[in-house]
Formats: sequence, structure tokens, C-alpha cells
Amino acid sequence: MDLNADLGEGFGIWRLGDDEALLGLVTSANVACGFHGGDPSTMRRVCEGAARRGVAVGAQVGYRDLAGFGRRHIDYEFGVLRDEVTYQLGALEAFCRLFGTRVRYLKPHGALYHAASTDESQAAAVVAAVAGYDPELPILCLPGSTLAQLAVGAGLSVVAEAFADRAYLPNGALVPRGTPGAVITDPEQVARRAGRMATERSVVAVDGTVIPCSVDSICLHGDTPSAVSAAELVRATLIDADIPLAPFA
Repeated sequence: MDLNADLGEGFGIWRLGDDEALLGLVTSANVACGFHGGDPSTMRRVCEGAARRGVAVGAQVGYRDLAGFGRRHIDYEFGVLRDEVTYQLGALEAFCRLFGTRVRYLKPHGALYHAASTDESQAAAVVAAVAGYDPELPILCLPGSTLAQLAVGAGLSVVAEAFADRAYLPNGALVPRGTPGAVITDPEQVARRAGRMATERSVVAVDGTVIPCSVDSICLHGDTPSAVSAAELVRATLIDADIPLAPFA
């Protein structure tokens, strides 16, 4: 099983999350590329730390929306979104090369992640960017989403992920942020959910429905205050269950 986290989301004098601690716990790092979060120095620092620890680097691409942390929907034209995703891929790749590594996958962030799960135009723009940049690059996304379907149709690799620290609706979608209980902050509860995802291949929705959850990567959000404690418990839970931890890419 792969354990991924969103990292490098601070910028300027603003630091968000403990990137260094999480790099010692996860196997893949979704690194912000400067649009929803991150800046050149932050990208350099996280890429260096990931390369030093053998953590796979993925481009976490988002809307051009630092003020809204990429969590506000933007109605992009296809070509503009395709090019902005490509731009972010190239920016992160430059810092990876400095430390002998490379971008190994792409994952949309925030509002783009959710839009590409259902919006065919935005999903197609992400797919076009990856296909044009490097068709061998996997896309990390929700299983069964529009993005996953279009990516497979374009001959790209798709890696399914689940969120141990987010609540699910009965249809398999995430409970929208801002809804009470949408983000799960108790590290022990997060670890129990991750263990179930990895061993039983299922997750319990907010109404008690058991949803199939066959995934190859489990995500934790680095901006959650309890992220490090949760990652420690999740890692220990998976190891105790004899589930090897390794990057999918």
C-alpha cells in the first residue's frame, strides 16, 4: 500500500503543516506546484527532502488561486486549464531534477480534484496535459471518477486512492468541506479507517453504508493539525497488519 500526503502547501513566510515530519512517514508526496499553494523555495525544499528519504514526488496541480487555497471552483476554458496543469508539472520537474529524482505522478488538488471527478471538460484538460507532457505518468484520483475513466480511455495509468481523514457519502463521493464532520481529525479514528481500507477494502459512509474501496494509495491531508500523529498511527497500523508500504510509482 502507498501512503500519500499533501505537502509543500505553504508559501512565503506562511508555513502549513510539518513537511519534514511527514516525509519521514509517507511513501509518496503530493507537492504543491505554486498555484494553490507552494512557492519555488518550498518546492525545492520538499523535493530535496523527498529525494533524500526515497519518497516518490507527485505534482499536486490546482487552480490558480492562492487566496482560496485552490478550494474555490473556477470555470476554466479547456485550453487554459490544460496549459496551467502543464506549467505546474514543468515547474516541479525542474526542482526534482536538481536532486536526482523526477515527477512520478500527478494528482489534482482541492476544487480541481472534485471538478475533474465529474466535469468532463476539466477532466479532459487534465488528461490532455498529462498525455502531452508524459503519457507514462500515472494519475492519482478517485476510483470510478470521470477523470479516471477519461484517463484510461486515453491510455494513461490510473491509481485509485482513498482518504482516511475525510468522510464519505453513500455514493462514494467525499462529504463537502464545510459540512460538519467532513474532515476527520482524531488520529485513532483515521488509523482505524486506513486499516479497514487496506485489509477489508471498504469504508463506512456517514450513514453507515459500507462502500467498496479497492485502492492502491491512502491519502492524508498535511494541512490537518493532527496530520503527523495520524500518519504515525496509520503507518503503524498498516505495518502491524503485515501490509508492506511502498510508493505505487
